[in-house]
Amino acid sequence: MQFIHALKAAPAGGHYSPAVVHNGLVYVSGILPVTPTGENLTDAPLARQVEAVFYNLRAVLLAAGSAPDQVLQVRIYVTDVGDWGDINRLYAAFFGDHKPARAVVPVPALHYGLRLELEATAAIL
Repeated sequence: MQFIHALKAAPAGGHYSPAVVHNGLVYVSGILPVTPTGENLTDAPLARQVEAVFYNLRAVLLAAGSAPDQVLQVRIYVTDVGDWGDINRLYAAFFGDHKPARAVVPVPALHYGLRLELEATAAIL
């Protein structure tokens, strides 16, 4: 088992690893719209929040020896299902032709008033 801390991604905000590699898979913890310097993007537009999540996802995957095209499953928590159309458009742009299994989970609130959180499982290259 290997614990991953990506230097180019947002730092962990608690007692957890941003990702864990085990048996050829990488399990990515929930990623919030937080910059690599630790700035919460609470007041940023939705598109900027989504971009930050995908930036962090890519950085964590690469640090773990994986890549976006190796993602098997994604779970996205959203505080407003009305945002889903915009999130889905940016999600499709990020993944392109690659279509991981996915669940979208409406939640009443997320840390710091952020609008989405994403977790994923991916294969190691």
